[in-house]
Amino acid sequence: MITINEFKIIGISVKTTNKNNQSAQDIGKLWQQFYMENLFDKTPNKLCNDIYSIYTDYKSDFTDEYTTIIGVKVSSLENIPTGLIGRQFPSDNFVKYTAKGLMPKAIVEVWTDIWKKDKELDRKYTYDFEVYGEKSQNGENSEVEIYIASK
Repeated sequence: MITINEFKIIGISVKTTNKNNQSAQDIGKLWQQFYMENLFDKTPNKLCNDIYSIYTDYKSDFTDEYTTIIGVKVSSLENIPTGLIGRQFPSDNFVKYTAKGLMPKAIVEVWTDIWKKDKELDRKYTYDFEVYGEKSQNGENSEVEIYIASK
């Protein structure tokens, strides 16, 4: 169990669901938009070079609707560029996983495992997130951290 202090994100979002593989399409388009519109460079007040993918606003659990936000950790939610959103996430406790291998395949495998263990993880469904840091773009040697909010 790891405690993560509150943080702020500026980015873009989509409401989606895992039903009928809809999230794969929606989140794929969101990543494409993030890179095509060069949103990392357009984000003010960046605290680091990591990109966050946050899953929040769960209607119930992973089988129902939720919101995905792709963005950058920032020091302030002032001056949010047009077309982007800003959100603040409170401190919470998380179980940490690390997806290792070729992305996004490695991430999908870890999430599939998390969903299988859903009940024993005692998930909160407040927000979960992935951190795409320096090691996330290394082909078959890539690593992405996944944090699951747990009670």
